[in-house]
Amino acid sequence: MAGFLTTHVLDTAKGAPASGMQITLWRLDGGARTQLAQMSTNSDGRTDSPILPADQFKTGVFELVFHAGDYLRAQSSELPDPLFLDEIPIRFGMAQDDHYHVPLLVSPFGFSTYRGS
Repeated sequence: MAGFLTTHVLDTAKGAPASGMQITLWRLDGGARTQLAQMSTNSDGRTDSPILPADQFKTGVFELVFHAGDYLRAQSSELPDPLFLDEIPIRFGMAQDDHYHVPLLVSPFGFSTYRGS
């Protein structure tokens, strides 16, 4: 099996997919931080393709940065300034050649994630 990484974002305040959220993927190696991809979520809250496809997969430590602030500001003009949540970094390890799915559940005042399937 060839490993790959997918993600999706659900807006728990709206009870709907978070369309149009920018996501950046970084590889962390010691003190080095290398950007691997930047994508935007589609109408289903997913990226149109794996954010790290099988032909680029390597095990290691990674960070997904969800640019939630821009998305949340576009949803409502009644949010505080500064926002409670702006950029949401999720740092995780991929130790096996497998499918990793790292979703984000987000609202203006909280978020959660898990290893999905």
